[in-house]
This record gives sequence, C-alpha cells and structure tokens, in this order.
Amino acid sequence: MKTHAVLLRGVNMAGHKKVAMADLRSFAAKLGFEGAQTLLQSGNLVFQSDRRPADIERLLESEAGKRLGLKTEFFARTSEELAEVIARNPFPEAAEKDPSHLVVVFLKDAPDAGRVRALRAAVVGPELLIAWGRQLYVTYPAGIGDSRLTAALIDRHLATRGTARNWNTIRKLAALAGGGPRP
Repeated sequence: MKTHAVLLRGVNMAGHKKVAMADLRSFAAKLGFEGAQTLLQSGNLVFQSDRRPADIERLLESEAGKRLGLKTEFFARTSEELAEVIARNPFPEAAEKDPSHLVVVFLKDAPDAGRVRALRAAVVGPELLIAWGRQLYVTYPAGIGDSRLTAALIDRHLATRGTARNWNTIRKLAALAGGGPRP
C-alpha cells in the first residue's frame, strides 16, 4: 500500500468551494482510503491506497460532487513522487531564503516544451519558472498577490489545469506522507 498526497484546487479561498477538513477526511475514509489526514485548510489530504494516482483523482473528482457538493480537481502524487519533487527543485536558494514565494504547480498533464516556452515569454515580471514532468516550479521574488503570472495564465499557456502550493506546504506534506525531510 502506498501513501498518497492529494491536493484540491481552489478550495476554501475567499469563501469559494468551502469544505471542512474533517469532512474531507471522512469522505476519503468512506471511499476506502486508509489513514486519511489533512494539512492546513487549503485542501491537502494524505492517505494510503493501492490505487494508482490517476485512478484516485478520477474517483475523488466524481464522488466529491455527490458526497460533498464540491466540484473541483484533485491532484494525486505518491510520497515517492513528492520526495522527487523536492529533490528536483531547480531553485534551492529560493527554497532556503524565501520558501513562501517558491511554489510548485501540480499539473494534470506534463506540458510540452513549446507551451512552457510560450508561458515564459508571457511572463512580464521577475518570476522564473521551470517545468519538470507534471510540475511547474515558479519563484515569485516580488510576491505572489500582485503578480501577473496567475493560475489562469499558467492553465491557458500550458493547456492543462493545476494547483499550486508554496515550498513550506510542500515540505510539510512530504513529511506527513513520509516522503521527505521534516520541515
């Protein structure tokens, strides 16, 4: 049985797509996932399952509307995949000095190189980005709130959906999932 970290897109932000973490844990348990735990209020779930990540995503997305009244995307990674996300960080200095402004966007599909180049060309601020597999690493040295490198711009240029977590949250998730160093 593998441990999986599952990230929900856009829940509990500015009163939209509200879901209590206790309800999310109960939802996962009722679907047969073992040891469900949540982290923070932004839709981070960890549990054990024999299912493949893609199958987990499909099941959670189809059942969330029925059982929680929640329509959103779910992004699943095994604890090993999450540990690799940490190990492959192309911005170690940002992770050390400014971890809240280093984010990883977890994507449904790996973008092709041409789409990543188009996204880079669309960046008008100081942000830097590097894609690896189904992840996009982004540094926001001037802050995230006022950046023009938004989720909508990323989705549009990469032609896939994603959800972002800052480096602090990723390290905490990896620790909870047993796939990374303790924060």
